[in-house]
Amino acid sequence: MWTAILTIAVIALLAGLALSYASRTLPSDSGALVEQVNELLPQTQCAQCGYPGCRPYAKAIVAGTAEINLCPPGGVDTIRRLAAKLGKEVLPLAAQPMLERAAAVIDESLCIGCTHCRSACPVDAIVGAHQLMHTIIEAECTGCELCVAPCPVDCISMRSLS
Repeated sequence: MWTAILTIAVIALLAGLALSYASRTLPSDSGALVEQVNELLPQTQCAQCGYPGCRPYAKAIVAGTAEINLCPPGGVDTIRRLAAKLGKEVLPLAAQPMLERAAAVIDESLCIGCTHCRSACPVDAIVGAHQLMHTIIEAECTGCELCVAPCPVDCISMRSLS
């Protein structure tokens, strides 16, 4: 009986040492780094960086397929935080294509208060209660257009701020 206990203990010790060695020498999972980079981004999900949201952009940064300076809502502060986290040099904000700055507008006479647009807004720029008219806080709207598609009555349009 003592032989079996001693054998199992030695096997467990050797397995523990092997796992410890492997965890120190093998590359770590990049998933944790993706999450850390994602936390540094502003979470506006505006797609102005060319990616459909902040997490795909974070994944591209970690993979090395995207630069750290593509996020207009995050600005220079986000670039600095990303550079510090990843050990890269601070780059100026990349010139964005000449897109007109726009904000969503709700035709309040058509709004049925379904809250689909409010749920889709990543920056909480839409206010209103269920079954009541909604409105958009223009100063908070990033112009991402994510609220337009879910509207069942097509009462949301984009208005140029230029």
